[in-house]
Amino acid sequence: MKLSNLLGTVRQWHWITSALCLVGMLLFAVTGITLNHAADIKATPVITTLEVELSEGIKQTLNNRDSGPLPQAVRQFLINEHNIATPKTDAEWDDYEVYLGMPKPGGDAWLSIELDSGLLVYENTDRGVISYLNDLHKGRNTSTAWRWFIDFFSVLCIVFSISGFWLLIRYANQRPSTWPLVVAGAVFPVIILILSAH
Repeated sequence: MKLSNLLGTVRQWHWITSALCLVGMLLFAVTGITLNHAADIKATPVITTLEVELSEGIKQTLNNRDSGPLPQAVRQFLINEHNIATPKTDAEWDDYEVYLGMPKPGGDAWLSIELDSGLLVYENTDRGVISYLNDLHKGRNTSTAWRWFIDFFSVLCIVFSISGFWLLIRYANQRPSTWPLVVAGAVFPVIILILSAH
């Protein structure tokens, strides 16, 4: 392959990956700042609670189970009657109650049901948009699809960076400040780490 054709391909990879990474880069850059200053960003969690006694039919359904996820009938009841969506993950069962933790980006939720009385206690905590975006940045309590997206996005960023570096090499002779800037970008963080370690 001719150098001109290879260069054209590198340029294409660079602009395509830059277009694909634009929104994600902005998201991860902004949330990098908000994560770094998380203690300075005040947020008031919004907590929603619910206490309700379940019907005899639902209690019977629960008492016929002692492990695994909540029965489908119970899950359907919760979504239909109280708009509580529950995952199919295993709950914690004992002789007295069933407990289900439901962590999520930007908050968490849980519910417990007393098996004898049928008392349902549900609590949902929403810590706000910034907390939600910070958790997306970390992949905390996110779906498998989102974690795959982070991996795919990281690969795109690597291609974007390597193709950009290749273009820097190609045009460095026309821009004398190229290598001093590259060296500064590599050395400056190292100096900060060395100075802050002592």
